[in-house]
Amino acid sequence: MAGRALVSDSQNYFARFATLSWLSLAQLVRSPSHSRRAEAGRRAARHVVWLTAGLGAAIIVLMYAIDAWEIAQMPKRGTPSLWWVRIITDFGKDEYVLAVLGGLLIAVALAAPALRGIQRSLLLGLGTRLQFLFLAVAVSALVTEVLKYSVGRGRPFVGGEANAFLFSHFAGHPAYYSFPSGHATTAFALAFAVSSLWPGMRFAMAVYAVIIAGTRLVLLAHHPSDVVAGALVGIIGAMFVRYWFAARRLGFAIQRDGSIVPLVGPSSGRLKRVARGAFAP
Repeated sequence: MAGRALVSDSQNYFARFATLSWLSLAQLVRSPSHSRRAEAGRRAARHVVWLTAGLGAAIIVLMYAIDAWEIAQMPKRGTPSLWWVRIITDFGKDEYVLAVLGGLLIAVALAAPALRGIQRSLLLGLGTRLQFLFLAVAVSALVTEVLKYSVGRGRPFVGGEANAFLFSHFAGHPAYYSFPSGHATTAFALAFAVSSLWPGMRFAMAVYAVIIAGTRLVLLAHHPSDVVAGALVGIIGAMFVRYWFAARRLGFAIQRDGSIVPLVGPSSGRLKRVARGAFAP
């Protein structure tokens, strides 16, 4: 009898897991339903235009006036004393960031079917927010990869000198993957996404993004205009994903003026109690 009960519990768990997984994916691709999504779209479009104009102008100025001079001031590539910078810069690597977020998503997906009622709702709310963070970084990183391949800008000193205008379009070689910076894209996409959900973390996330961008310059991995372009792609990518979620009433609400605000989420204390209950023997 105990064996049959165990098999039955396992079957019920996997049935609930399959159902929750399907519903989680279905809600991401369903048609937008928020009545104020048009206002939010227009507001977001205005922000994208101003952001693109401002940072786009900065990119042009940097390419012509600053890039070559700046990289000439940096330590030589491979300088042993910069070992700590090489460690810090990996905190902006898209593979690592996505792996952490993906692992958290998997943990939520495995725990949720074992819960019921308010506990399950709290954990699923966290799962929606993790989905947003993951997609904000993933979409931005994908756009950056396409741009890197298409633009084909040489990294600092690839041609042997501080030439900011060395290009080999569609070369497909990492040496010509300088524009835009992938680390800056990831860092600014994550910073914008986290700040969108938890506004109190804006300053800390801004510091994180700036530090990651700075490490790419010190390590001669990118020109200054590359990291600004990466920041632009990351912010716009995260803005797009935020609008996508808000239009489907996932994690965000849209106010009358079209501004997007986060829905009130579960407190850290309640999530800890839910997690202990989900994984308790």
